[in-house]
Amino acid sequence: MNAVKLVAVFAENKPGQTARVTRILAHANLNIRWVTIASVGAFGVMKFLVDNAQLAYEALKHEGYVTTLLEVLAVEVSDQPGALHAVAECLAFHQINLENTSGFVANQRAILVLEVSDLARAREILQQQNLRVLTREEMLTL
Repeated sequence: MNAVKLVAVFAENKPGQTARVTRILAHANLNIRWVTIASVGAFGVMKFLVDNAQLAYEALKHEGYVTTLLEVLAVEVSDQPGALHAVAECLAFHQINLENTSGFVANQRAILVLEVSDLARAREILQQQNLRVLTREEMLTL
């Protein structure tokens, strides 16, 4: 399974933190293709799709950041109302928890990035619904 890997960075929620993290990625010559940042109170998590997840992980760890690699599904859906609902409903019906989700439209393609409780099963179910699950390479070239 050619999984899409994200680098997740846990950090304090304070001014300049995003600049510090992105400086490390820039100095490692990593290209950020997608990012999401969420915070709750004093801490937050930044998630990045970069062209070399392992290198990003190592660079951030070296600088003392709590970092992990996450495997996610990238699913192409119709760019129309109800597309996210259809995916969420399908996963719920099969008792798969949708832990985190984001989405974007690029080159006239609507893409959902899904963190789920059972990656392999979710992939199988979504493909049975004729949804296209993108590879890491496809995500990096959008």
